[in-house]
Amino acid sequence: MTRCIRQTAVICALLLVALLVNAARVQLWEADAYTANPANRRATLARYAQPRGAVLVGGRPVTGSRDSGGRLRYERTYTDGPLYAPVTGYSSQLYGTSLLERAEDGILAGTDDRLATFPWWDRLTHGHRPPGSVTTSIDPAVQRAAFDGLGRRKGAVAAIEPRTGRILALVSTPSYDPTSLAGNGTSVSDTWRRLSRAARRPLLNRAIRKTYPPGSVFKVVTAAAALESRTVTDIDAPTDTPDPYTLPGTATRLGNSVKGCRNASLKDAFRLSCNTVFARLGARVGLHALAETAERFGFNDRRLRVPSAVATSNFGTQMDASQVALSAIGQFDTTATPLQMAMVAGAVANGGILTPPYLVDGVANARGTVLDAGPRRPARQAMGPAVAERLQEMMTDVVEHGSGRQAAVKGATVGGKTGTAQHGLRNEGVPYAWFISWARAADSTEPSVAVAVVVEDAATDRSDISGGSVAAPVAQAVMAAALRRDGHPAPASQ
Repeated sequence: MTRCIRQTAVICALLLVALLVNAARVQLWEADAYTANPANRRATLARYAQPRGAVLVGGRPVTGSRDSGGRLRYERTYTDGPLYAPVTGYSSQLYGTSLLERAEDGILAGTDDRLATFPWWDRLTHGHRPPGSVTTSIDPAVQRAAFDGLGRRKGAVAAIEPRTGRILALVSTPSYDPTSLAGNGTSVSDTWRRLSRAARRPLLNRAIRKTYPPGSVFKVVTAAAALESRTVTDIDAPTDTPDPYTLPGTATRLGNSVKGCRNASLKDAFRLSCNTVFARLGARVGLHALAETAERFGFNDRRLRVPSAVATSNFGTQMDASQVALSAIGQFDTTATPLQMAMVAGAVANGGILTPPYLVDGVANARGTVLDAGPRRPARQAMGPAVAERLQEMMTDVVEHGSGRQAAVKGATVGGKTGTAQHGLRNEGVPYAWFISWARAADSTEPSVAVAVVVEDAATDRSDISGGSVAAPVAQAVMAAALRRDGHPAPASQ
């Protein structure tokens, strides 16, 4: 009898040990798998059991939380939702997160280990940390100027501070109100279907997620390559370019939409936006040097984050001479995001130094203690300072005497480049109107802002000056707002 009791006790002890080992295995080794299981609602309930952290613009929150009284208790709210949607993205109980809401989800949801004094203890006890906040680099006045400038047109604006890389404005139109996607009711799913199927694609962030043929604004890159390679040593010297110009190895004759391009100097060709001169220059510079220059500006960079992922701007590395010539005027397979072209303008304004852009100034915990600055990539030399100076001169000439006159800001030095990019089958689509620019106050040695504007549905002709009539006024308003931000009382219009 005693022996049976001992055996039973041993078996019970072994079973108890096995139970404890299994419990430890589930709690310590398989907890993440159970947490991620779609059937487990605990994580979802915990996620929405407390208000989400704030996204700050100009020191003020543009996001909030509303107590819905449901099981998923707190829903996201947005102040001026359409204005800041290209920055914040959405946080939805049905459709997840996007843009900054996704990139900084750990801070905003309270799951980031930087918010905990002892992260291991929180993981062990499954404690809930108060969420932190994210401070953006966006300037509200610059953002508003870009948004109002585009109005009802389809397009995008990116504005950066050339010296630091801070993104001052990021606008995409048409936009949407992220608050309408925050909850989990039928109205949310109806709104999602409507937005997803809309022909004008309001959910697409055109400033960083869509690439366009850059057209003539890419001539800034081609001019930099020509000067860097010393294919051109004097911007005022004739270039010996015929009009029309026959693309190398083909019978295709390329013409211009303006007069005065035959044998034009680089400076005159830049102001007039002569396709023939820049196509011939691209062929003379060659694929290797032109691609190398484009990549120094940021083309073909698949790692760019702001911290949201940015679509890769493309410049081909395998082309024949005729394709290189077309790429040199921003056509063929060359594509760029508005942010990429703002980077090009910023590098010119900053003496040839390209500072990669960023959107997050810093993240903080619930007590306001700054935990970290946003991710930064080191600046690099996109071109020599002497080349940058020549490009500044040519871009200033476009605004003072060329097609960029509507971008002029009284009391400031402004450089710009207009462009019209053809697209669609046999180039039958409405051309994209481009304008890239930078502005520097008269009493300053540093540029205040670099801007890129693209308008998709511009009701213009197919000439290169359409960017000057449609996109340049938007850039002018953005630059004026940025100059006022820096303490220079630039008027809203000249």
